[in-house]
Amino acid sequence: MFTDFTATDRWTKKQVHCLYQALMVAIATRHADAVDIKFLVDGRPVWVALPHPAWVEYKKRTGKLITDSLAKEIAGHYLKTALESGEGLGREMYSLTIDETLSHLEGVVAEVDPPVAATR
Repeated sequence: MFTDFTATDRWTKKQVHCLYQALMVAIATRHADAVDIKFLVDGRPVWVALPHPAWVEYKKRTGKLITDSLAKEIAGHYLKTALESGEGLGREMYSLTIDETLSHLEGVVAEVDPPVAATR
């Protein structure tokens, strides 16, 4: 869903192609307590950093785990939202908070399992 997608940049109205490229534990690369997820945005590298404590908080709240696949989807959902809202394309790295990470996780889940409207 969010590992290979297009988004419309809010300011330029240009279609931007985003392609997932890599997932790295940031402790190894930049000594940060995060998972860095790399996308190519029209060929330009863009990183989305998800904080490790979000994994712990999600497990505590739901009893479920954030998998690598789900982390990629969360980062892609954030990136698409950022591009479409006008926050994207300006930086090489975006660092999310725990709440932002969990909010985008909810966005991914909502797109996979949209709520069913009640019928009479």
